[in-house]
Amino acid sequence: MAVPIDPAGERMALDTALETGARLVLVDVRAMPQAPMTTMLHGADGALLPHEDARDEVRASAQRAAALGVQTLLLWVGTRRPARALLEVAAEQSAALLVFAPDRNAMGARRFRRTARAVRRKADCLVWVTLDDRAGGPAA
Repeated sequence: MAVPIDPAGERMALDTALETGARLVLVDVRAMPQAPMTTMLHGADGALLPHEDARDEVRASAQRAAALGVQTLLLWVGTRRPARALLEVAAEQSAALLVFAPDRNAMGARRFRRTARAVRRKADCLVWVTLDDRAGGPAA
């Protein structure tokens, strides 16, 4: 979701992949602007501000997984519907577990809750959502 990965989510994904021998698919989904001209100007690697781009953090997670021997696939997706795109990637990859773990502070609490609910409701696999440490319980 164009935000850094929550460390707890990364640990969950890595531990699960290590225990099961499954491939780890890391997906950085970036919401693209609605206006067609803005989308053309934005481009895949175009005019992103540093705080809008989490590719380095996602790439670092993939490198940590690979260093542990986990088969890793790293994807970047630009779309106007990030949650739908994430679910489509999970379905295409035949995911058994979807770890939804964007950094809640970078994403914003309302957007995180709304997106997490949609992902849990519509996913065709198990979904693990990072916990909201501030409230002491699930964020969604």
